[in-house]
Amino acid sequence: MTWLAAQVGRQADRWTLWTPVAFGLGAAFYFTLLREPQAWVAWAGLAVTAVLVTAAARWSASRPVTVALVLAACLAGGFSMAKVRTEAVKAPIAPEESRPQRLQGWVVDVASPGEGGQRLLIAPARIGDWLPEATPIRVRVTLRPGAPVPSPGEPISLLAIVNAPRPPASPGAYDFARDAFFESVGGVGFALTPPTTWDTFDRAPWRLRLQMRINAIRWELSRRIVDQLGPASGGLAAAMTTGHEAFIPQSQVDDLRAAGLAHIISISGLHMAIVGGFAFAFARLSIAAWPWLALRVPGKKLAAVVGLAAVGGYLVLSGAPPPAERAAITAAVAFGAILVDRQAISLHALALAAMAVMLLHPEAVTEPGFQMSFAATAALVALADALPRPVKEINTPWPIRIVQAAVVWTGVSLAASFVAGLATGPFAMQHFNRVATWGLVSNLLTAPISSFLMMPALAIGAALTPFGLGEAPLAAAGFGIELMNRIAHTAATAPHAQLVVPSAPAWTLPAAFVGLIWLCVWKGPLRLLGAPFAFAVLLVPRPPAPDVWVAADGAAVAVRAEKHSVLLRPDVKLFGAELWSRRRGLEPQGAQARDAAFDCDAWSCLAKPGAPVRLAAAWNVKRPLKDGRLEAICTGAEVVVLRNAVQRGACPAPLLLTGADFARGGSAELYRERGGWRVVWAQDLRGRRPWTWGLDLR
Repeated sequence: MTWLAAQVGRQADRWTLWTPVAFGLGAAFYFTLLREPQAWVAWAGLAVTAVLVTAAARWSASRPVTVALVLAACLAGGFSMAKVRTEAVKAPIAPEESRPQRLQGWVVDVASPGEGGQRLLIAPARIGDWLPEATPIRVRVTLRPGAPVPSPGEPISLLAIVNAPRPPASPGAYDFARDAFFESVGGVGFALTPPTTWDTFDRAPWRLRLQMRINAIRWELSRRIVDQLGPASGGLAAAMTTGHEAFIPQSQVDDLRAAGLAHIISISGLHMAIVGGFAFAFARLSIAAWPWLALRVPGKKLAAVVGLAAVGGYLVLSGAPPPAERAAITAAVAFGAILVDRQAISLHALALAAMAVMLLHPEAVTEPGFQMSFAATAALVALADALPRPVKEINTPWPIRIVQAAVVWTGVSLAASFVAGLATGPFAMQHFNRVATWGLVSNLLTAPISSFLMMPALAIGAALTPFGLGEAPLAAAGFGIELMNRIAHTAATAPHAQLVVPSAPAWTLPAAFVGLIWLCVWKGPLRLLGAPFAFAVLLVPRPPAPDVWVAADGAAVAVRAEKHSVLLRPDVKLFGAELWSRRRGLEPQGAQARDAAFDCDAWSCLAKPGAPVRLAAAWNVKRPLKDGRLEAICTGAEVVVLRNAVQRGACPAPLLLTGADFARGGSAELYRERGGWRVVWAQDLRGRRPWTWGLDLR
């Protein structure tokens, strides 16, 4: 017991590092609820938080009691702030309907391309005959292929089908509708006509006008970069500068993803660190190079102010997406620590940054970007604390110093990449079900290119382009991007470039996060107790894969055949089918495998003898099936999926799923059991929350 007490005593300066963990767990618990708590619960939770903090201050003489009360206060505060945030952003969500509507509004921004093509973020003034109070604040619309892309700020009119944001592609999968809810995107759809200019005398609110003006500048800068460098390099350069991903060739995206370099595309911690660090280093070097100024001003603090300004400017230029905003807050905390004479890079500074992010956006705890970013940063800071400080030798010849620096830099880079990969691995496996085999090598090769060439050159080029002087730095950045694309393509085409890893049980991810934090925060040998939890996603056995998957609207079906998934409609809902296949560790198979096991026409499929499941499906909504086809579907199968709503007695199948079932339950997974079939619905796992109300929950 004495030894254990001594180990606990060593953590005296570490207990505060657990406050953001407790806050995040409280917020995460809120998002796991199946029913939305009433608004008064948030205010009651905040009151409890205040009481607990007051009690902790009163009984501060007892360290264990103080720690317990503070952590309990953070737990209650995280839950309450998540509810407060939900109430603050609550807005109308589009109904489920298939009627085309005339959409008139302003282009807020050009969103990242989706599976169907280029997308616009629109602030609608009116949508068809919808009431103003039922009109979403923002709508994301996919344009027709080849349609002109209007610039931000333009008033447009188009005919579109607008629905609620899509529910999860499969039960337990990532809920994109929740992200849309907190981004105030209440509707998504696709355009039936090209956008035309909307002649209006309406004037957008001033905040919207300011946002559109900034986005128009960003869009124009993106186009200039692409025009100068060409799509091959300019698309990625524009994405890394302004956040606009509209110009990146899909082949590049696929290569970067397979090589483990997809994080380069999204503006996040890496980009902010390079830009802020470059500005800080340049300012400090410039001050030191001017002796008169260096003797009269605190050079480090003045450089920190310059770094803060660079981070703030880059945040505005990037459009302030959530990953960039989180990274900017973290960078601001680091530079702020310099201004108040504190250590800039430490676990305490990271804890403060995490708490600031969660106070502003409690929903960040559900996002893969937040989880992976702070997991990697915590691991790297802990590594920096653990690494021995090299002894600085005096009067060492410069050739030896160069060799020593190269060896140290290589070793540190290897260790940092390895540790960051280990920290983010569980989250990549659970969320994306992919492991880039050559990701470590790819990141090691591209790190110096992005840190010392691409990002500094892009920062200088973006600043000088409005004055017509950005050609040379942008050309240098383009050269760096070409090198990175070659590395990515080589890694993506190498043998076994990607491994598919099925998702572990849901509880393993929070266990992995807590285990990782334990490894980073705890001092002493008991630190190793966190290792089994940190690797829970990798170690815990996977549950049995379901036998059948059905899309949320019943329009697509996939059947498991050993380690493969047979897609009955390979050209429909492909994203959802592939996502489900990856989550279950299955390799999707297309038309050839389907035709070997099923008899399919344009609107229906029947199982052949020897099919993995005696399943039949019909996707017709308005068009009638061939004569006798419905009777054959209903009498020859053990599972029948009908997109239309039909009477139960009209189809005597052992298990019948109809359009009404999917309207209530969303996507489904079917498990064959001894007594029949068990159906797991996505909506049962989502519950009734503000972001799920777009579904018909009758």
